[in-house]
Amino acid sequence: MSDHLKSRTTAGVEKFLELYRVEPGVPLDLAFDELSVLIGCIKHLNEEAEMEGDKIAGSAARILSAMAKALINDMEVGLNRGA
Repeated sequence: MSDHLKSRTTAGVEKFLELYRVEPGVPLDLAFDELSVLIGCIKHLNEEAEMEGDKIAGSAARILSAMAKALINDMEVGLNRGA
């Protein structure tokens, strides 16, 4: 990843499920790696829910989607903070 992402960090301002928040100070290159894994899990769970009618997988996908959205929003704040 570029040095631009290594020098920026998460802001730690975004919450999800009103109980959790993104940890501040995580380098954005690491946050992008974690986001990629998270989205892969969401994709897999959505496929399970669609193919098998698995309501638990669907619920897990919704929770992880909220987490991914918070991470994306927080990364954007961190990216724009030093712009």
